This record gives sequence, structure tokens and C-alpha cells, in this order.
Amino acid sequence: MGGRVGGRRVTTGSRVTTAIALVCALSVLVLPGQASAAPDPGPGVGSDGDKSLEEVRREIDDLYRKAAVATDAYNLAEDQAQGQSGEIVKLAKSIVVGEEKINKLKDRLGAQARAQYRTGGVPQSAQLMLSGNPDLFLRGAGRMQQGQSAVKSMIDELSRTQEDLRTYSKDASTQWTKLEANRKNKEKAQKEVKKQIAAAEKIEARLAVKDRDRMLELERDAQSRSQTAWLGSGALKGGKGGAGTDQGRRAVAYAMDQIGDPYVWGAEGPYAFDCSGLTQQAWISAGRGIPRTSQEQWRLLPRVAVSDMRPGDLIIYFADASHVAMYVGDGAMVHAPRPGRNVTVAGAGSMPILGVVRPG
Repeated sequence: MGGRVGGRRVTTGSRVTTAIALVCALSVLVLPGQASAAPDPGPGVGSDGDKSLEEVRREIDDLYRKAAVATDAYNLAEDQAQGQSGEIVKLAKSIVVGEEKINKLKDRLGAQARAQYRTGGVPQSAQLMLSGNPDLFLRGAGRMQQGQSAVKSMIDELSRTQEDLRTYSKDASTQWTKLEANRKNKEKAQKEVKKQIAAAEKIEARLAVKDRDRMLELERDAQSRSQTAWLGSGALKGGKGGAGTDQGRRAVAYAMDQIGDPYVWGAEGPYAFDCSGLTQQAWISAGRGIPRTSQEQWRLLPRVAVSDMRPGDLIIYFADASHVAMYVGDGAMVHAPRPGRNVTVAGAGSMPILGVVRPG
């Protein structure tokens, strides 16, 4: 399986090697207890202009983080709405089947009633009982008992089916109410996402090209410092994660194949992704379905210690679990960062880690 890195095709093995090399280039590997010096920021850092630019960078990051939270809310509402729509379809089919069954039962009961009408209201089996012939009487008694049992069974079945239909209709009404509520939640979250992204893009648009380039340097410097401090803390020391499973490696291969694809909020492939869309599709490709949003992935998947994480595990970031990435090994992860960025490899400790979950 091949991927795109710098416009050329590469193998899964070389992608992982490239990822590790890139992360090592972004951070200085330090021993536990060793001070981690910030990378040389270059000329001008520390001036009032650069300090202002750093504040702008943080403001933009904050807006995109708010957009990520709203994106999670949108994705959750979308996922729930799809589930409710599917449930409504199932209930509608059950209602149709139930109505057909009721019609058939009514037809059978109607046939019984018409037969009695034709014999003057006395069933044929009862006429046999009154014939004076002992053999006919016994056969008639048996048939009457069978007929009564059959009619009672049909009436009971009709009653149960009618009750089932009332339950199906009530459930369908409940699902419609939930569907409408989630539709409103989706609309609200969608407006919030667009609002936050528009605000961030408006700020970025006011910056000169050189300031945008400088802000990108500041962003990389901040990530490198975080990664260096994280590695220096010994977070990965003494872990039992190992090389991971075949399923986990397949998930990593899928995610690495998407390097260079753009981040688009609410997207889950095949040519664009948001953060949780990427991790979900990667694990689906490996044969394991997982929740759609980073917050649900954090809430529902088994948790493991950071030191024990292995390739394929999901790293959840920030206190609100608003971002997720996939660990690829050796302190590196692959993720869809934010609007305006592409799927890329970065240091696993370049953002504040909330915890790690293991899909399989």
C-alpha cells in the first residue's frame, strides 16, 4: 500500500521511517532529568512585534479549538441522526408487516363469521353434535373444540399484533422527536463551526505574507518545545506497548496513506478528513468500527497508560477531548490538525495529552 509524501509514492515502511525522522528533527531527544532548551527562535523573537504575533497565533489556535469542539458536536448529532433515521426505517417496515398480518387475521376471522352466518349461526361442528349419530357427535365435539381454540388463538394474535403496532408507532414518534432535536443540534453546531473558522480566517487574512510565515515558525517552535519536554519527562520509559497488532498496523498504514489530504470539518474521507474522521476510517479499514467523534472515542474505548501505547492506539488531546491522533510509534503520531492544514505527522507530545485509548 502506498501513500503520498511530497508528491511521490512511498511504501508503508518508508512512511513510518519518514515520520520518525521528521519527529526527531522537530525535537531534541533528551535524557530524563535533563533540561530541555527551547529551539533557537531566530532573529526578532522577543520584540514587541513578535510578541504581538505570538498572541495572534494563540488567538487563532483558540478559535480553531472552539471550531473543533463544535465539529465534535456536529459529528455526534449527525451520527445520532443517522442511527435514528435507520431506526425509523426499521420501525416503518415493522408497522407495514404488522398491518398486513392484522388484515390477514381479520380476513380469517371474517371467513369464520361468514361460515356461521351461512349455517344460521350454528357452526357446522355443532350441527354434527346435534345429529343424533354418536360418531358424528364425537367428531363434531372435537372439531368444535379445535375451532374454538383456533378462533381464540387468532383473536389473541390479533390483539398482540395490534399492541405491537401501538408500540412501534410510539417508538417511531419518539425517534422522530429525537431526530428533530438532533437536526437542530446539527444546525446550531454547524453555525458555530463556521463562525469560529470565519473569525480565524479573518484574522489570518489581515496578516502580511511574511507574518503568516513567521507565525507558522512560531507554531512549529511551540510544538517542538512541547515534544522535547514530553520526551524528556520520560513519558514513554518502561512501557509495554510493543510493536502493536497486525490490525493496529493496518490502521496506521491507512492513516499514513492520507498524508497530504486536507482537513475539512465533518469529513470522513476518502479525500478529506477531520481528526476523528481520519481515526475512525483508519480503524474501519482495519476491520474495527469505532465511535465517530474524539469525545465518544475517549468515553467509550478502553484506556491504556500513555507509557504503554502502541501503533494504532488513539491519543486524545486537551481537557475536553476535542482532538484525536493515531500513534505510529517512536514518539510520533499522524493526525488531521485543523482547517487550513493537511493530514501530517507530528510529535505525539506536541499538544497536551488527555489520555490514550485502544480500539483493538
